[in-house]
This record gives sequence, C-alpha cells and structure tokens, in this order.
Amino acid sequence: QVQLVESGGGLVQAGGSLRLSCAASGRTFSNYAMGWFRQAPGEEREFVAAISQSGSSTSLAASVKGRFTISRDNAKNTVYLQMNSLKPEDTAVYYCAATTLHFSVLHYEWPNWGQGTQVTVSS
Repeated sequence: QVQLVESGGGLVQAGGSLRLSCAASGRTFSNYAMGWFRQAPGEEREFVAAISQSGSSTSLAASVKGRFTISRDNAKNTVYLQMNSLKPEDTAVYYCAATTLHFSVLHYEWPNWGQGTQVTVSS
C-alpha cells in the first residue's frame, strides 16, 4: 500500500495562489497515476485533476481549467497541484489519491488516499 501525505493548504484571499504537495512512500511512485479531489462540507468528493504515471497525460475538471495545474516529480515521489486565481468556491479539503490503473474522475475508483489538507479562500 502506498502512503500519501498532503501539505500546502491554508487560508488565502480570492485571487491568490497556493501549491499543494502530496508525498508518496511505501511503493514505487512511478507505478501510480495520481489525482487530486476535493470535498466541501455537505458536498460529495469531486474530481479536480489527475496525472498519468509518466506525467505525459493530465486531466483537469472544467471548473479549474486555466487556473490549476497538476505536475509530478517521480524522482521526489511527489505530485503537485498549483492553484492560481483562487475563488471562494474552491474552499474545500483537498485529497491526494493514487491508483496503479489509468486515472479516473470517479473517486470510488481510487484505492489509495491521503488524509487531506484544508484550503480556505476568503472573499
């Protein structure tokens, strides 16, 4: 089982930026597609972004396209989510996820999860 630890969350004003990191350990990182999901209070967990094992393929939710970027560094066993032009509606707990299969936008298809990091965007 791969272990995932997110960091980089916090409080930021609307229009600001944050970079989330997810450090993986326990297994060969390059075998895993990686994803970011988020969950606001009372809402379902929703897909944000994903990246393939090699980093050659990415996917972003329509709501974050043009503002967020996902990347990975296989030498550092870390995946990143660069979030720019943040909006209050981006406020949520952000979770890192991993799968050895091709990435999916469906949260229940991801078997490995981190504990989450809170992102709060004030207006």
